[in-house]
This record gives sequence, structure tokens and C-alpha cells, in this order.
Amino acid sequence: MFRILLVCMGNICRSPTACGVMHAHIARRQLARLIEVDSAGTYAGHKGEKADRRAVTLALARGYPHIERVRARRVLDQDFERFDLILAMDRDNLARLQQQCPPAHQHKLHLFLAYAGQGGSDEVPDPYYGNAAGFEVVLRLCEQGSEGVLDRVVATMA
Repeated sequence: MFRILLVCMGNICRSPTACGVMHAHIARRQLARLIEVDSAGTYAGHKGEKADRRAVTLALARGYPHIERVRARRVLDQDFERFDLILAMDRDNLARLQQQCPPAHQHKLHLFLAYAGQGGSDEVPDPYYGNAAGFEVVLRLCEQGSEGVLDRVVATMA
């Protein structure tokens, strides 16, 4: 089983959205027996909370029901050993992960969009303090990025 952890700051907007999207793409590609995905945050202030209602509403409308199962949690030390790939939504969270991660697992840390091979910005912007349009941007980037991540992971498994 190949395990992917998606990480943003509070684990209530970007990483739950990406997790919901990736979960659906994994199911569509019939990869559920091979790839597992989870999400977490570098900040524990929302621990146990559901994803932001704006993210949930948009994800459900686009056919990503898994987002309703996500509960915010902080990245744990054991996550660095458990997961094969840890993808941060932005550089700030990548830097936080790099500080927390043991040297033996640093190679697992990447930016979500950069690892996905997306052109343009390699960061998924934080929509929390904005309006619904920001959540739409995040969902679109997560849809595009998830396909790229899965293409790359599947290629390494072959």
C-alpha cells in the first residue's frame, strides 16, 4: 500500500479538499487497494473539526463526498514514517514539515502542485479568509494536481 499525506495549515480547507478529490480519483481509477490518502495540518487549533463548510459545499456539488469524513488533525511524528509521500499545499507548510521531519524521511516532502507537475504557481492559496471564489480556485487546483500526483505515483509503482 502506497500512502499519501496531504498537508495544509489547519486541515480544514485545502488538504481536506485535496483529500476528497484524490479519494474520488483513486476510486475512479480502481486504485483503492494500492493507494491510500489522508490529510493533516501543521497547526492543531482545529483538531477534530469538520472541513470548512464552504469547502464541503463546493466539494459535494462536484461529487467529492469523502470530504465529509475528514476531521482536522495535526501532523504526528509517526506520519513521517507511515506515509510514503507527504505533500504540502504551500511553502510555509512545507518549511514547517521540514523542521519537524527526521532526516531519514525528508525525501518524502514535496509541494503538492510541484510534485503533480503543474505549471505556474506551485502553491495552493489559502482560501480561509476570502470568499467562495477562493474555494473554487482551490478545488480546481486540487482536481488538476490530484491527477498529476496519481499519474506520478502509479508510474513509480509499475
